[in-house]
Amino acid sequence: MLKKIPLAGLLIVLFSLSSALKAEEASLGYEVLSPAQPTQHADKIEVIEFFWYGCPHCYDFEPELKKWVKSQAKNVEFIRQPAAFNEVWAKHAKAYYTAEALGVVDKIHDDFFDALQNKKQSLETEDDLAKFFVAHGVKETEFRDTFNSFIVDAKMRKAPLMAASYGLTGVPAVIINGKYKTNGPLAGSHEKMLEVMTRLVKQESGAKK
Repeated sequence: MLKKIPLAGLLIVLFSLSSALKAEEASLGYEVLSPAQPTQHADKIEVIEFFWYGCPHCYDFEPELKKWVKSQAKNVEFIRQPAAFNEVWAKHAKAYYTAEALGVVDKIHDDFFDALQNKKQSLETEDDLAKFFVAHGVKETEFRDTFNSFIVDAKMRKAPLMAASYGLTGVPAVIINGKYKTNGPLAGSHEKMLEVMTRLVKQESGAKK
């Protein structure tokens, strides 16, 4: 005859199992997202990088991340996602979405990092950002119209919800196929993050076959 397990004892067992699972995931350099989040591209392995232009760790991670992205197979869909945890971050996120809408991300992305990280520019007001975009070949009226457009506003409204859905508290952070999250503290270094990403992409690619 099976003995009834007291509720308190059952909770302790469940908590211990959960803690052991989290410890195992942490040792592998990632966390399993629960629940998993939907992806935009069901036929591909989606990799999302959350970043902020003012983050020195994101700046250091960027060159190696670019190399990693170029080395991936065609079934990997890489998406940049600016984080907007406060008002300043939000201005920079809005600048990214504006560049994206204008099709000039490749022109401004590295220079925006450089402007904040090395040249110590603030780029926090619309006027500051307008001057930056004009210096990169964008007409001022085109920048302002896009910066204040519905499409950019819609993405800005969605940005905090995305970060919350993945349980993010800092950057850089990478989400693999809506199921896994890795970052510096979990992986131990940027190099280890890339190793974790490679391993999980391979795992997810195998699952789709």
